[in-house]
Amino acid sequence: MRVVVADDAVLIREGLVRLLEEFGCEVVAAVGDGGALVEAVAELRPDVSVVDVRMPPGFTDEGLRAAVEARRRVPGAPVLILSQYVEVSYADDLLADARGAVGYLLKDRVVDVDDFMGGLRSVAAGGTVFDPQVVAQLMVRRRRDDPLASLTPREREVLSLMAEGRSNPAIGRRLVVSDGAVEKHVRNIFAKLGLHVEDGDQHRRVLAVLAYLRASGQG
Repeated sequence: MRVVVADDAVLIREGLVRLLEEFGCEVVAAVGDGGALVEAVAELRPDVSVVDVRMPPGFTDEGLRAAVEARRRVPGAPVLILSQYVEVSYADDLLADARGAVGYLLKDRVVDVDDFMGGLRSVAAGGTVFDPQVVAQLMVRRRRDDPLASLTPREREVLSLMAEGRSNPAIGRRLVVSDGAVEKHVRNIFAKLGLHVEDGDQHRRVLAVLAYLRASGQG
């Protein structure tokens, strides 16, 4: 897996590089600002980029804006935001093209390296992985015309866990229900959102999560 790392903090950037290399990744670029990230993605076409939110010059949301620009230059370029902060101002733009391959994890909540690498691989493969706190912040701005209004509370709960990148068995363990019950909820979600069988299960899963996140994030 070819990876670009973008973080202005040298120790964190180099730590990520070493960690990724230990897991067999090839770090093709390690940069410290948003402009360099955009150029690296456009030139090197990595399998995934790991990006901090706050980078020079303003240390507000430059990394997130650069990730959006990188996906504009290279449509669907996989991006995993890894930050200490929840910044939702540009999250909708990351989700806008409905291509998937996006994630947003919080540094201080990543307690298991295997989980982090699993999330990174999921994003590289076109999936979506969002920290529950990020989802919660998006939900604060839920719009009135909610396209998910037809979902039951349990179906919303299942969809929320799908947004965290959890598999059906993992959702079943979390909710203490059978795999069959989870599969039934997932089928109902697909049907209510108008996602058809011919789209393929993985693609429908991504589209369902994106619909959930977009509905949660628009005011």
